[in-house]
Amino acid sequence: MQKVIKSTDLNKDLSGILSQISFDKLFLLTDENTERLCFPFIKDNGQVAKAGKIIIKAGDDNKNIDTLSSIWKYLSENGATRHSLLINLGGGMLTDIGGFAAASFKRGIKCINIPTTLLGAVDAAVGGKTGINFNGLKNEIGAFAPAETVLIDSVFFKSLDHQNFLSGYAEMVKHGLIDSDKEWNATISFDTEEIDYEKLKQLVVDSVAVKERIVEVDPFERGIRKALNLGHTIGHAFESLSYEVGKPVQHGYAVAWGIVCELYLSHKFCGFPKEKMYRTVYFIKDNYPGFYFDCDHYERLYAYMKHDKKNESDTVNFTFLSDVGKVEINRTAGKEEIFDSIDFLRESVGM
Repeated sequence: MQKVIKSTDLNKDLSGILSQISFDKLFLLTDENTERLCFPFIKDNGQVAKAGKIIIKAGDDNKNIDTLSSIWKYLSENGATRHSLLINLGGGMLTDIGGFAAASFKRGIKCINIPTTLLGAVDAAVGGKTGINFNGLKNEIGAFAPAETVLIDSVFFKSLDHQNFLSGYAEMVKHGLIDSDKEWNATISFDTEEIDYEKLKQLVVDSVAVKERIVEVDPFERGIRKALNLGHTIGHAFESLSYEVGKPVQHGYAVAWGIVCELYLSHKFCGFPKEKMYRTVYFIKDNYPGFYFDCDHYERLYAYMKHDKKNESDTVNFTFLSDVGKVEINRTAGKEEIFDSIDFLRESVGM
């Protein structure tokens, strides 16, 4: 079981973790942004100061086979063995590729995730999904490979710009929807403009706990873990299209738009309450402005959905809700209904 630590003293907690894990060599993976903004918080840690440091380019478009190969190359050329340990310091892109690099190097070495973005903390760093983008498709190659420990400290979140904050917050909205009215109300009532970081820390802890409970029951996504896919079937399609048209959007923005579409489908097929759907839609409209696309792009979006890893046979697989906290996995919708949901998104959010 992956251990998640909500840190109160970053360096003390990190030293404690490193003292409990047996390893021969220590390596640290960062990207250009986290090297500048986040590494200073741990650079004086005695063990980290001696670690081999790997710095990759930032941005999801660098979550690819070439970057993965460069990580393997550094590890290989600097004496990493099956008993080495990799610390992944960064956002979701970095913990995804770092986790996969660790899982695949010499058939698997241990790693620790220190997420530095809200998105990384509540989503990518927890739960063991790792991977890279391939052939224009999100997370097409990867493995289930949980980090030994995930160390979460909100000190990093204060350096986030508002767009990156909101990108992570969309996953918290998703966790609220799949968990309970209490969690959902807390997330969509939070002031995202004047951020109370102490209050945010507790919201993050609660949000991570939602994912932890689900992953513990279903670590390999054979059943209820599919609840975590709410908003992602259509959301990943928006994300892929944004890169195709040269106007890349943040992952959480695409997921927020996917949530609108999939709540519409949840209302249509499972009776999700209209009032709760519109409360969520209004929150997303206020916080997640769209990007331009038109009806000519619908077929491309549908093609991306057809490539989704969750699909079986020739159908597009969804997670729907019959109410907040009441999940309906392995549901399907036809092309016409999916296109209707995209129409609803464009009309309600203004895209």
